[in-house]
Amino acid sequence: MASSPQLQDRPRVLIVGGGYVGLYVALKLQNKIANAGGIVTVVDPLPYMTYQPFLPEVAGGNIEARHAVVSHRQHLKQTELIQGRITSIDHANRTAVVAPADGGENFEIPYFDIVVSAGAITRTFPIKGLADKGIGLKTIEEAVALRNKVLERIEAGSLMTDPAERARALTFVVVGGGFAGIECITEMEDLARAAVKNNPRVRQEEVRFVLVEAMGRIMPEVTEKQAVWVVEHLRSRGMEVLLNTSLDSAEGTLKLINLPDKSPAQEFQADTLVWTAGVQANPMVRSTDFPLEPRGRVRVLPDLRVAGDEGIVPNAWAAGDVAAVPDLTGSGLPDGTCVPNAQHALRQAKRLAKNLWASRWDKPLKDYKHKNLGAVAGFGEWKGVANINLVGRIGLKGPLAWLAHRGYHGLAMPTVERKIRVIFGWILAFFMGRDTTQLIDLDNPRGAFVAAAAPAPRPAAAPAAPAASAAERPAADAAKARSKQSVPADAK
Repeated sequence: MASSPQLQDRPRVLIVGGGYVGLYVALKLQNKIANAGGIVTVVDPLPYMTYQPFLPEVAGGNIEARHAVVSHRQHLKQTELIQGRITSIDHANRTAVVAPADGGENFEIPYFDIVVSAGAITRTFPIKGLADKGIGLKTIEEAVALRNKVLERIEAGSLMTDPAERARALTFVVVGGGFAGIECITEMEDLARAAVKNNPRVRQEEVRFVLVEAMGRIMPEVTEKQAVWVVEHLRSRGMEVLLNTSLDSAEGTLKLINLPDKSPAQEFQADTLVWTAGVQANPMVRSTDFPLEPRGRVRVLPDLRVAGDEGIVPNAWAAGDVAAVPDLTGSGLPDGTCVPNAQHALRQAKRLAKNLWASRWDKPLKDYKHKNLGAVAGFGEWKGVANINLVGRIGLKGPLAWLAHRGYHGLAMPTVERKIRVIFGWILAFFMGRDTTQLIDLDNPRGAFVAAAAPAPRPAAAPAAPAASAAERPAADAAKARSKQSVPADAK
């Protein structure tokens, strides 16, 4: 193992992951810890935090990709930042192993307190062809790639004359009927509609959108009545909604099966397959000595300290999707823990920062308790659904729900600087329309330069004509003379 790089030699609060929880804990603690003689350190493979509720709008071309992320360097001025992954944690000895993002040798980093906030990753199943054909919607890079692929497939399909190839290019499938899946397919459909409007070679009825959901209803966060309305809304826009249906294979053609009897449902080809069927706790926590619950999350107490088998694990904290945080309101998951969403993660981060700082001064800690304010979802411009829990439960749909969605997430976006960028982007899009410009070759940015810089192959020299023999020369000279005489006078 390599020696540690030039790290601060001060008591360290090590934050594993720079997402919702990691960013906010660092923001709240960096100055306090520094003034007390310590240092806050954030380790994350990415140099930014991604506001994931905006990913569907990035994929739909409504939000500029860079505006949906928050730079660590720009906003964590008093924090020690390390771009890499924590591969293991030995809390008994207060050390963690870091694998640098540039592929360098792993090194150990000591700490005094640790905050486990590694978040969640996409949950998949062993479906043939899924890894080769599918794309998720968990990162900003996936959202940008999805947007470009939708535009590229519409443009390419418009030039295809073979009906089967054209249908495959213009078919878009989303697996997963939760918030991410519904917002994704509706934003994609809005984007496709705008792109088709500008392309006279494609008709709107040729573009096919299919939503596949294994359960008998979609969006469990909203009421049954609202869920039924959402399905009707999707179908009114020409989208196919297949409930109680699962993806069985993505190898070659997409094979769908009915549940629960697993009988064949549909089989067709599609170039675009988006997977949004759930998340799971970051598996890095399995390489720690912290207790885990059955779903692979770190066990924590209501005050967000890690719960050990024999009591509290000292100087260890966890929150967000990677932690099983008890829901004291009784409105969480069936196992009694908080729903893994951005609303809880942001508020847990603020409570964790306060409790960690209070623990330094032996002050009493407060439990995390937050009643879910509801759920809001946008389905493209002026379309959406909302379930707001303020004074009673308020159900909204259509333009009012869309405005509630934008209002909530515009305010929830971390940092004032990013809020302003997002809101001004929305204002520009309102007057100028959705941006349907495709950015090509992002996966091969050096292609044009390599083609220009590579020396062109020199053409092979033509073989020299054989010299005329002495016997042939008089005839050749006579032919040459006749050729000159045949040239018109005005051409000489």
